[in-house]
Amino acid sequence: MTTQSTADENTTRAWVDIDLGALLRNGEALARHARVPLLPMVKADGYGLGVVPVMRTLSKLDPFGFGVATVTEGRELRAAGALKPVIVFTPLLPAESPLLRESNLVPTLSSASTIAAWIESGGGPWHLAIDTGVSRAGVRWDCIGEIGDAVRRSPPDGAFTHFHSAELDDGSMELQEQRFRDAIAALPERPPILHADNSAAIVRRSPSPWSLVRPGVFLYGVGSGARAALQPEPVVHLRARVVELRDLRVDDSVGYDATWRATRPSRVATLALGYADGYRRSLGNKAEALVNGRRVPVIGTVMMDMTVIDVTGVPCAVGDRATLFGADGDDLLTVESVAARAGLSPYELLTGLRQRIVRIAA
Repeated sequence: MTTQSTADENTTRAWVDIDLGALLRNGEALARHARVPLLPMVKADGYGLGVVPVMRTLSKLDPFGFGVATVTEGRELRAAGALKPVIVFTPLLPAESPLLRESNLVPTLSSASTIAAWIESGGGPWHLAIDTGVSRAGVRWDCIGEIGDAVRRSPPDGAFTHFHSAELDDGSMELQEQRFRDAIAALPERPPILHADNSAAIVRRSPSPWSLVRPGVFLYGVGSGARAALQPEPVVHLRARVVELRDLRVDDSVGYDATWRATRPSRVATLALGYADGYRRSLGNKAEALVNGRRVPVIGTVMMDMTVIDVTGVPCAVGDRATLFGADGDDLLTVESVAARAGLSPYELLTGLRQRIVRIAA
């Protein structure tokens, strides 16, 4: 991931401004609310923002450790100087164990066979994954007996579960939490470290009843709805330069398939950004941009390398900056609102930002 501290106004066509101060303040707010240590999730290259500056910023919070999805991600953290525990939250392939051990990473295990293999390869710290309803990984909450002997041979340092709908007030979080408690009670001994709360669960209560909390998307500026107890500061601001302006006549079309036509004399601006950069094609004719403090519509189909906006009546010149999500002056296009217009989750929008967009972290 390419990161730099400033944008070269002459050559940077599209970029992501990353507010590391806001990232840190979001983490501080969660820590005050949860009153237990944080285990920040920095998988997917720090949710698409660049894991190295994200990790170094969040290290100022003195977290318990960091969470990643893959051994490769964990090794990248170690190479960048991470000294805290790094927990790998997806199941391991057998061939990955030597690489994991080489970088002093902590696996998450959930079957008698994987626990036995870990013991036979030398053992070490590990966390037990307990499935309470997501059905993607982990031992079922009501099948703890299947791993009893393995757990007696090598007791886990921690155990965890993951909520599937913590942002919903539908009783599912409470059900999963009871399943987790039942599973813990069925173990030969209680692990010293227990964790369950993701971002949405953290903001629902204070303090957390568990040893740690695992914040993810909240850190990066995405909240759990207008009614949530905590709201994050925006962290990510997607920008692009105006590279061309043109005046259209009535009935002139814009973009592939001519999905937009001018109904009045119009001025349109071409931005140097498209779906190859992660600004989704489905945002055409649905999204807005901010230009010189004004909201303007995205028109026509978003193309691979270019997007067109209607700037009729808005001061605009070649080289001006447009904001596709994030803040411009007093206005804000939230990641959530833009993702909703594309029919996406905010997670997809953030992690889908492509490598050719420079990340400018400050």
